[in-house]
Amino acid sequence: MTFIDAITGVGLAGDSHADPLSPRQVLIAGTDAYEDLNLPSFTLRENILVNFTTQALRTSGLLSIGKEVILWLTFQCEACGHLEQHSPGVVRRIGDRRGMLARVLKGGHVQVGDEIKHVQADLPAISDRWQERILRVLEQVPDGLHVEYRLLAKLAGVPKTYCRVFPKVLSQAPAGVASRAKAGDISDEKQRWSGEELFNIRAALASSAF
Repeated sequence: MTFIDAITGVGLAGDSHADPLSPRQVLIAGTDAYEDLNLPSFTLRENILVNFTTQALRTSGLLSIGKEVILWLTFQCEACGHLEQHSPGVVRRIGDRRGMLARVLKGGHVQVGDEIKHVQADLPAISDRWQERILRVLEQVPDGLHVEYRLLAKLAGVPKTYCRVFPKVLSQAPAGVASRAKAGDISDEKQRWSGEELFNIRAALASSAF
């Protein structure tokens, strides 16, 4: 395949992480991490490999690739246990150098050799700390609505296994915020928040360079 298709608001065509409700649709890794740490190809399980360090990328930035695609940078990707299944011991080796996550703001073709430009935009910042992301998502839940733990995990970009420690995280939040999260199913659809508007950044994007 000479190119991959990026789908606006969803992710990369055919990728298991493509999800309109996820802040981690695309993982961008840098060749410097592979060279410095002497890693075998694809150890970081990236979607896109770039020839600059991703550690310099910051949340709320935009990355244009080629003539069509624009990515919204969300947060640095933490090394997780899934990497250990493929490369035992790699999590300790790479530390915080796995790469940058992003959402597809504008879709199109991505192919080898595409020009890449980075612009820092005035977009909502997303924390690299997953605990803070959990609380920030809950702050966006409208009054009178609630969000189930499993959806909260997806919207915050954390594995579902993290749900078991949500009570500890929520204990640090104001009661009015913490009560918006529900461990079980919310049977009344009128009280269930879909989260669909969480990643709507049209107003903020109007002031960017793209």
